[in-house]
Amino acid sequence: MVACWRAWQQASSTSDARPSHEGTLWQQDIYPTAEGGTMDPLIPLRYARVFFDGFLTEPRLDHPEGIAIAPDGAIWCGGEAGQLYRISPDGSEIKLMASTGGFILGLAFDEIGRLYACDVAHQTVYRFDPATGDLTPFAGVRCGQTLRTPNWPVVDVQRRRLYVSDSSRMDQAAPGIWAFDLETGRGALWYPKALHFANGMALRADGQALYVAETFARRITCIPICPDGSPGEGELVLTNLPGLPDGLALDEAGNLYIACYEPSRIFRLTPTGELQLLLDDPEAHLLCHPTNLAFRGKEVFIANLGRWHITQVVLDIGGVPLPVRVP
Repeated sequence: MVACWRAWQQASSTSDARPSHEGTLWQQDIYPTAEGGTMDPLIPLRYARVFFDGFLTEPRLDHPEGIAIAPDGAIWCGGEAGQLYRISPDGSEIKLMASTGGFILGLAFDEIGRLYACDVAHQTVYRFDPATGDLTPFAGVRCGQTLRTPNWPVVDVQRRRLYVSDSSRMDQAAPGIWAFDLETGRGALWYPKALHFANGMALRADGQALYVAETFARRITCIPICPDGSPGEGELVLTNLPGLPDGLALDEAGNLYIACYEPSRIFRLTPTGELQLLLDDPEAHLLCHPTNLAFRGKEVFIANLGRWHITQVVLDIGGVPLPVRVP
């Protein structure tokens, strides 16, 4: 664990932007951990809110699984019938921008505002250009590649590539993570070792490691990225998580945020290895099977696969910035 976090330990111990809620009078509830002890939530649920309720809107927000923040601050989500939605930055409106006709999981923007969407039904990653409205297959089965269960995309601007987790099957571990050229879509299996339902991913801010949620193993793996771009040996940074990890996100101090599909909760793993319960909803209402989360500054937006809304919570630390082109 130390190897993957070492680059962040000094920054996190000296930064004045560390998460802190001292002096706030909160009614703390207590929740069980996997070891039979208890864990206090850092933020009571009442400090989160529904940012956008798409139950009765036209179009209806169809059980969003993936979520991404566009360069203009808009929130983009996918739907169960292949929809690509844009929610305005202030949450006042929703628009259906395109549809693949499949089932959208993970989403990611590149540095020029193109959206990559994993369609599990078509076993294909699509690229959508909001400027032109063009929606085209980018990688996967519809491009002649044997990508079985594309789940989550991560843009690596430094290496001009897109990583895509291939979840394969729930009942057994299998490879792995693919890498595709950002311009051509050509690619291959990048991390060939078995992962137990590779799901959400997050690229460390320095671009030197990739974190992967292994949902049905209840663990997080860190894969170093070598100078030549090849993967290093994967390292377990968290095991026996009291929940099924789905989506991942990083803040500017190197804390890793983990959205758990079941039970409905958000964890935070610090650079020193401390696991904190950030938010928990035992009634699965405000957080209802949260699958993925994305930062917009200090705001965190959470997709709820079990309902029709986007949840928001405001922290006192910002997320890793959107991709920018490296000279």
